[in-house]
Amino acid sequence: MPASISDIRLLLKVKQLPQCAHPRRVFITGGTGYLGGSLIPVLLERGHHVRGLVRPTSKGNLPSGCEVVSGDALDANTYKQLVRPADTFIHLVGVSHPSPAKAAEFRAIDLVSAREAINAAAELGIAHFIYLSVAHPAPVMKAYIAVRAECEDLIRTRRLSATILRPWYVLGPGHNWPYALLPVYKAMELLPFVRQGAKRLGLVTLGQMVMALVEAVESPVQGLRVVGVPEIRAAQATLAREVTRQTA
Repeated sequence: MPASISDIRLLLKVKQLPQCAHPRRVFITGGTGYLGGSLIPVLLERGHHVRGLVRPTSKGNLPSGCEVVSGDALDANTYKQLVRPADTFIHLVGVSHPSPAKAAEFRAIDLVSAREAINAAAELGIAHFIYLSVAHPAPVMKAYIAVRAECEDLIRTRRLSATILRPWYVLGPGHNWPYALLPVYKAMELLPFVRQGAKRLGLVTLGQMVMALVEAVESPVQGLRVVGVPEIRAAQATLAREVTRQTA
């Protein structure tokens, strides 16, 4: 999979950081998608071992250096057989380009894949589960939010040590149209009566999102941590501080 210009720029930023002191063994779903395709090269650059789950027809679509395994993301048995010896499980499976018209797909794919992954992670005793959720509450995308909230509830019920990330919209290649809204967001963040909502539902870049996921991998939690838009935007600085502290 050839690297995009944005991926190359991101890798150059990552190379400036101190190396991770404690490499992880990472199992990732959704590695061929919008976020996963940019995340995996960064994890590899950071020294982590990455195993990516793909459909049998997608084996050639993961970045070089990633261990590729094939299976069904909607079947817990796939996870039970293939996740170990990972200590970190990143779940990125989801319907591409979400819209209100895809409510049935959210329940058939997003919900089922996450439910199977969460239950398998709990049974396997995975040390750290990382789940890509969505910012909420929000006035739109009710069906999408409902599925993600249901998955968050299951993480709590299964008592996983987990990091839940809640972006709203991730700007990047092919996902550029909201750039025109940035001045509106900036203005809303200055108004006291809408400031909190504007920050919660703010826009983040693909690079910021990848850095937030890397920071989650390298800062495993005991219990539950929720990472919202302000924390996602600050993830690169947070990661640099944490790595410096670990290597001091």
